[in-house]
Amino acid sequence: MLVKTFGSAVYGIEATTITVEVNVSTGTKYYIVGLPDNAVKESLQRIESAITATGYRMPRQKIVVNLAPADIRKEGSAYDLSIAVGILAASGQLHEDKLQQYIILGELSLDGMIQPIKGALPIAVQAKKDGFKGIVLPSVNAKEAAIVSDLEIYGVESLQDVVDFFDGNRIIAPTVVNIQEEFERNIDNYDMDFADVKGQENIKRALEIAAAGGHNVILIGPPGAGKTMLAKRMPTILPPLTIEESLETTKIHSVAGLLPAAGSLMTTRPFRAPHHTISDVALVGGGTHPQPGEISLAHNGVLFLDELPEFKRSVLEVMRQPLESRNITISRSKFTVDYPASFMLIAAMNPCPCGYYNHPEKECICGAAVVQRYLSKISGPLLDRIDLHVEVTPIEFNELSSSRKAESSKSIRERVIKARERQAQRFSGNEKVYCNAQMSSRMVREVCQIDESGQQLLKRAMERLSLSARAYDRILKVARTIADMEDSADINNQHLAEAIQFRSLDRENWAG
Repeated sequence: MLVKTFGSAVYGIEATTITVEVNVSTGTKYYIVGLPDNAVKESLQRIESAITATGYRMPRQKIVVNLAPADIRKEGSAYDLSIAVGILAASGQLHEDKLQQYIILGELSLDGMIQPIKGALPIAVQAKKDGFKGIVLPSVNAKEAAIVSDLEIYGVESLQDVVDFFDGNRIIAPTVVNIQEEFERNIDNYDMDFADVKGQENIKRALEIAAAGGHNVILIGPPGAGKTMLAKRMPTILPPLTIEESLETTKIHSVAGLLPAAGSLMTTRPFRAPHHTISDVALVGGGTHPQPGEISLAHNGVLFLDELPEFKRSVLEVMRQPLESRNITISRSKFTVDYPASFMLIAAMNPCPCGYYNHPEKECICGAAVVQRYLSKISGPLLDRIDLHVEVTPIEFNELSSSRKAESSKSIRERVIKARERQAQRFSGNEKVYCNAQMSSRMVREVCQIDESGQQLLKRAMERLSLSARAYDRILKVARTIADMEDSADINNQHLAEAIQFRSLDRENWAG
């Protein structure tokens, strides 16, 4: 007897519906065809044990399982449940009347319990597009899939629950999630605040400018100056996620299997801080079975690279293209996947190996050549893509012990939101650009007009600091953001001067 059930495969952050055809006929062997990987091939052993443990009979006949379309590689253990249900239906142990209406997914344990899967959200989105009535999947993933409206989501704990559901012996209440309520209840639920940071007003100003325009930042300073502490608080001053951004971010974390068990929606901006031993594939994504990398997991949020010169040169260089294009394409011989990667980069580094070059009090023990060699670990093209170079100096004891309350993240974020609203209005005709950092060179020429005195100021800075054409654009973008923060229609010399001072690593004294 031939029975069809339906599963789903995730490629990139999109899903494809897979038809699971099960035929039980005369013979004795089991076959799985349709380009299955080892995890899928091994599923028959798990399925047989689960069916037997649940009290049903594994047919001692020829069983052929075909996963269609047969030219797409099938990976992972999520097909276990749809294959098991197909075998039970094809052997007459389960009614097949409702099977055509549902996507069925889950990994089976040997005792018949159902384990979680990855990518429930993109699977639910595709199921709705394809006209399915609902999805039967592990209860742990039910809230995540229930974000998609007009789709019945049934969370199950065991194979017995699934059999009872399709036979009509048990009524399972569909999981329902109120997206708006969930979103509003948890939005901006951060544990940290800029009010915790004593002093460092100039650094806070730089990070506020970065947040207002979506600019990349590098913090240079000695150990213990507060670089990491400041960077960790960056998401708290960024504008709140919109529902569309939240869904897109949730999709990526769903595919990577990083959503918390009780969560259904990402409501805070992600903050990713990979260790400096990370590989280039782990940073940008890919692998034998492509997965999103750290730059995609930081999408709509912040990627923090601490101790930047300690990262391998190849790792930093592969990040150059995604910083410009804001997406990453992983190409393999038989398929290509795209991952979004629109993130703010915050990097931190010591100014030299000992950490005390240009320190106001402690003496640096590194020679000029050593400092130059250390700084040269960061390539010019990568530095050009970082808009703000900020020097962080240690705070004095008087500031550290002061009882004066620092400004909160909430008040800073309100100013950032106002600046972003001005930019959103400016770029309303362009869907791909929503902040100053994303402007192309042509848009910079149109939007960042400066007068003759501004031109002369910028010319002197360019000549003195030997800046590249890309750095010229960066200065204009940052100046435009500073003007937006002051609600100024024009970029004046004051805005330009402040933007120029944020090119610390371009100054002559930094190379010794």
